[in-house]
Amino acid sequence: MVRANGAVSLRELARVVQTSEVTVRRDVRALEAEGLLDRRHGGAVLPGGFTRESGFPQKSHLATAEKTAIADVAAGLVEEGEAVVVGAGTTTQELARRLARVSGLTVVTNSLLVAQALAHANRVEVVMTGGTLRGSNYALVGSGAEQSLQGLRVSRAFLSGSGLTAERGLSTSNMLSASVDRALVQAAAEVVVLADHGKLGTDTMFQTVPTDVITRLVTDEPPPHDDRAATELQALADQGVQITVAGSGHPGAAGVDGLPGRRQTRRDAPLPVQRRGGPQLRSAVSPPEPGDRARVADLRRR
Repeated sequence: MVRANGAVSLRELARVVQTSEVTVRRDVRALEAEGLLDRRHGGAVLPGGFTRESGFPQKSHLATAEKTAIADVAAGLVEEGEAVVVGAGTTTQELARRLARVSGLTVVTNSLLVAQALAHANRVEVVMTGGTLRGSNYALVGSGAEQSLQGLRVSRAFLSGSGLTAERGLSTSNMLSASVDRALVQAAAEVVVLADHGKLGTDTMFQTVPTDVITRLVTDEPPPHDDRAATELQALADQGVQITVAGSGHPGAAGVDGLPGRRQTRRDAPLPVQRRGGPQLRSAVSPPEPGDRARVADLRRR
């Protein structure tokens, strides 16, 4: 199935072989150890160094529950009357569907999917970039898109990508998409990355947002056995990224203060690493926004 489609979700695999996702996840992990595939985004992809980009049909069926939980929480960060930029991606498309209910909002985007989700929201103004259409993800890219963003200033940018590491930040597999995402970042006072746990620890070819530019990460709870995601979350927090974790229905999933494979720490215990010589980081809990589906934990700069 991976060879035929380039990517496949754990949920689809479990349905086809008529077993649980827990069993499938264990078997996929064993196949990865043999070099037959790579685990990515709640599923599996063809193996080989840096992750190649899957097309929209494949992406839309991967980690759907996680994307929904992330979008619910991210929408709670947006206030009425704000102006934001929203990049291309299936997770940002889910966010856009929820932003349709925010009154007086202005959304700047290079994504046809985001614009479509907001097309009938009479209280939201949608501003699209120029550029050349990239069919694989329905996004406008190229110099036209980048030039249309010059001189723009908004409160927040919401971006997704193919991978996220503490060492390199957010990355993607396509050079044109990466260039436009960098232009979106330049237009925003804050950068919010939306990434499910499957992207944590994954590195791809083109860097879009360095770690020290990311204000906040909204992600889902990694499963208890996912040490790579847990380690990456801790490393991102140590570098000063505010981490907001939305539950995604994993049975027995651990929270931020009980990341799998790590010693539990109190939420109010100070973290030892400072960012850019600034004040010491502190772990804290923020109350969930109305409509959040799961508990939310914020690691914030004091």
